[in-house]
Amino acid sequence: MRFHVLATDYDGTIALHGRVDEPTLRALRRVRDSGRRILLVTGRELPELMQIFPALDIFERVVFENGAAIYDPSSKDVRVLAEPPPPAFAEALKRRGVWPLSSGRVIVATFQPHQETVFQVIQDMGLELQVIFNKDAVMVLPSGVNKATGLRAALRELGLSIHNVVAIGDAENDHAFMAQCECAVAVSNAVPSVKERAEWTTPHDHGAGVAELIDRLIADDLTSLGELVRHSIEIGTMDDGQVIRFDPAIRGLLISGTSGSGKSTLTTLLLERLADAAYQFVIIDPEGDYTNLEFASVLGSPARAPLIEEVMNALKDPVKSVVVTLLGIPLADRPAFFSQLLPKLMELRSQRGRPHWLVVDETHHLLPAKREGVEPHLALPDSGLLGITVHPGSVDRKALARFDTILAIGERPDRTLGEFCEAIGEPVPRLCPDPEKLPTGDAVVWRRGESEAVVIHTQPPRTERKRHSSKYAEGNLGANRSFYFRGPESALNLKAPNLFQFLQLADGVDDATWEFHRQNGDYSRWLREQVKDAELADIVAEVECSEASPKESRSALRSEIEKRYTLPADEASGVID
Repeated sequence: MRFHVLATDYDGTIALHGRVDEPTLRALRRVRDSGRRILLVTGRELPELMQIFPALDIFERVVFENGAAIYDPSSKDVRVLAEPPPPAFAEALKRRGVWPLSSGRVIVATFQPHQETVFQVIQDMGLELQVIFNKDAVMVLPSGVNKATGLRAALRELGLSIHNVVAIGDAENDHAFMAQCECAVAVSNAVPSVKERAEWTTPHDHGAGVAELIDRLIADDLTSLGELVRHSIEIGTMDDGQVIRFDPAIRGLLISGTSGSGKSTLTTLLLERLADAAYQFVIIDPEGDYTNLEFASVLGSPARAPLIEEVMNALKDPVKSVVVTLLGIPLADRPAFFSQLLPKLMELRSQRGRPHWLVVDETHHLLPAKREGVEPHLALPDSGLLGITVHPGSVDRKALARFDTILAIGERPDRTLGEFCEAIGEPVPRLCPDPEKLPTGDAVVWRRGESEAVVIHTQPPRTERKRHSSKYAEGNLGANRSFYFRGPESALNLKAPNLFQFLQLADGVDDATWEFHRQNGDYSRWLREQVKDAELADIVAEVECSEASPKESRSALRSEIEKRYTLPADEASGVID
């Protein structure tokens, strides 16, 4: 279920002439009976609202005074979200003949044509207040307070996300909260500007229109509205400038390519854009590739395994995303941990609609094609699944079938697409053009069902790629992933298990050994395949092909590594003990 919440305006939406009729009330009850929540978002003050609509307990929360306060009908508690204007403000309006005039907990309200007087008094008194119009109503509130801020505060109380809300309204002051919600619907009596920005306008007006939305919401979770392009996420652009995007409610997106091709860089770009749009995600990170994301909390470390309980506690905050690092779990035990965590994540999603995205790095390891007695694909989300793998053919086939958009990068993207298509039993699409190797930052995009895949260009992520400081800069990559200085006749066997020791040894080996590895392209190959930094590897490959002296090439490699990785203080300064 995508839409867990209906947020509705009162006057002009569920109410006609201030009253809610019985058919509309029955429709609202159907929403509640479907397991969804209903929130009222209104400009009215609470006492008058209680008087004209006694059934407020149908709502989980009531955001009133145009976002300035929240009422909990179950507990009768009121939370005021802003400081009211000074009492002298309303007194000054009265002295200037503004009437009718009301003052709530925060709001001061009147009607047109008194707006000019209101503006003048605000200016004369030097107050930081804003004026919001709702048809003939003139509402004065502290700056920055509106229906959107009030709705967000109410959702956070309930542990819900704005991306699981469908909003319906009719007037100018509804723009703010409708624009924030995942889907905006206007009743047919709405003002033209509200209709223009809505995904759908109901055929009927007021409560009858709300009932039409509710029928559609319960029938198909609004899938019949099609893709909601207002919230689509950019992936990249084609040569002709066309922007390629994906729907945040897409079933699944797979990033696949050769080792060291930049999969984590492309993933970071997409995660940045999801984070900018306030979608919540959980990254299952076996290799420690995402520990430097500023927009997500990291749980687990090389020295400590993450706990399922702490992951679920962190996700109580609807705007917090989480990286679950598996470095502290033995390699063979990681799929089992994932199988235990996955049902908990899906239970939270069924209750709250989030996390919106589950990101599974090293998908071929966590969802392997051959694993006796375990079928984790059964618990995978129906939407918002992002996989990253070198070998799509090694992923469980039923899990692989959940991915409907593929991003292939690195060398021979045609083979990557072919391996995917063979695994799921679909024809391989045409690739135009068909590159042997994609430049860093380029990707082939294919949507299943389309006959052709296309090449796009992506932007580098904002997140600075000073990655894996503990793993690559100072950690231990292990015997199979370390760099070995052996020289032309294998006279040496100097092991560099990280970048710090690589630079130390590079300064100490003789020129013949250094040049032997440089001319063989060993440095760029190691950085690409084991350190998994395609961008750095491309730069180092240029140094390997240059006419630089051994001293100059050593200096160039040191400079490029230090730009990207946080090294110990003495190494970063070039001092070797």
